[in-house]
Amino acid sequence: MQPWSVSAQARLLVVAPHPDDETLGCGLLIQQVLASGGAVQLVLLTDGDNNPWPQRYLERRVRIDAASRQRWGRRRRNEVLQAMARLGVPAPALCPLGWQDMEVTSRLRADVPGTVAALRDVILAFRPSLVCCPVLGDSHPDHGAAHVLCRLAVAGASPAPELFAYPVHGEADELAYPIRMDATGDQQRRKLLALAEHQTQMKLSGARMRRLALSPERYVRVDAAAGSPRLPWRPPMALRPWLRLLVVTGEGARDWRWTEAPVARDPDGGYRLDLPAAASGLRFVKLHLDWPSPWIFDHWGWHIL
Repeated sequence: MQPWSVSAQARLLVVAPHPDDETLGCGLLIQQVLASGGAVQLVLLTDGDNNPWPQRYLERRVRIDAASRQRWGRRRRNEVLQAMARLGVPAPALCPLGWQDMEVTSRLRADVPGTVAALRDVILAFRPSLVCCPVLGDSHPDHGAAHVLCRLAVAGASPAPELFAYPVHGEADELAYPIRMDATGDQQRRKLLALAEHQTQMKLSGARMRRLALSPERYVRVDAAAGSPRLPWRPPMALRPWLRLLVVTGEGARDWRWTEAPVARDPDGGYRLDLPAAASGLRFVKLHLDWPSPWIFDHWGWHIL
C-alpha cells in the first residue's frame, strides 16, 4: 500500500451519501488535512431518513410515516454535526443537499444536468484540491450513484481536483485500494468518538461499524480513463423480462428494458453496449430491477464504459 500525506494547501471535499459515511470513509483523512492547516468541507447528499429498521427499534414503532422520516432525518443530521465537531470540522463546513435517502439514482435518472449542477456548484465555490467519494462498486445504491455524480461533476471543474474513492460496503483489500492513511493513536481515538455520535446507527450495527472504523482507511485514486464497452453481466434468462439497463452521461440518462436495450451479443456469449460515444466522454451503465424489495443493496450495480 502507498502511504498518503497532506500539505497545508490541501482543500478536501468529502461527499457523503448519508450521515456516518464521512467518518467511516474519511475520518482520519479529515483530521490530517485540518492538522496540516488545510480546509475541509462536507457535502451530505441525504439525511439518511429512509432508515426504517433502526428507527423502528429505537422509537418502538412499526409504521414509519412521512413526519417520522423527517424527524429521523433531522436527528441524523444533528449526529453528523456532532461527529464533525469530534473530528475538528466546524459546523459551517457542512453543506447538506437534503435529497431523499435511497433516491440518488432516481435523481440522476430524472435530471442528470440539474443533479450534477448541484454538486458542481459546491465544487466551483470551494475549489477543492481533493474530492473523496464512495467507490463505484459500493453495493449501496446511493453510494454507487454518488460516485457517478462526483465523476460527472468533477469532469466539469477547471482546474479539476484529484478524486479519491473510499469503500464502505464491501471488502477493502490492499490491491483494490492501494492508498492508505496512517493514523496516530489520538486520530484513531477521535475517529471512534466521532463514530459514537451516530447513535441511531450504532445501536444495531455498532460492532460492524467499529470494525470498519478500526480497519486501515483506504482509497483508490480515480482517473479519467474510460472502462470497457463490454458489460460485466450475463443476466439469467428468467429475469430478463424485468431487468432494466440505465445509461447515464453528462448529457442525460436513458433507461431501457433489457429486452429493448441497445446491447449486442459477442461470440463468447457476453454483451456490449452498442451506442455512439457520449460527448462528455463518460458513460455509466447500471443493470437493475425496479421491484420493491426489503433488500436495499445492488446485486449488479454500476459499470463505467
